[in-house]
Amino acid sequence: YLGQNLLEIGPGPGGATEWLCQQHPRITAIELNENLARSLRHQHRQEHVAVVRADATRMPFASKVFTAAVAFTMLHHVPSHALQDSLLQEVFRTLKPGGIFAGTDSVASLLFRLFHLGDTCVPVNPQTFGKRLETAGFQDVLIECENNAFRFLAHRPYTD
Repeated sequence: YLGQNLLEIGPGPGGATEWLCQQHPRITAIELNENLARSLRHQHRQEHVAVVRADATRMPFASKVFTAAVAFTMLHHVPSHALQDSLLQEVFRTLKPGGIFAGTDSVASLLFRLFHLGDTCVPVNPQTFGKRLETAGFQDVLIECENNAFRFLAHRPYTD
């Protein structure tokens, strides 16, 4: 269970947002792309989704406000490993103690790289991602690889 105040990072066109709306009472979606943010606002104007156009590596939110955060197939769009780590630190900062961070991403492959020609693509290595999450402060890290993707789950400790 992801709690009462969910943060969705990089929703893009909003495929997961649609599903999340049916499951959670309050969602904040942070999207960098102005056109996608505008489209999401229009799409969800009657619902309990707040769309914030901002950079997830420097979130405009107070500390310890979200009960959970999710990032679905977007981490590889962050332009460097250093910025990806900044995003992880920001997620940690904005989660309440005990908060959950979960998500998915693709594993690097030739087809994956070809699909992203001309697009930002900095693949996340699932073999080292757990350590990166722990470095950001998360605990109870779980990473599962299947086919050409991986999913992850981590918690902010209840005590700092």
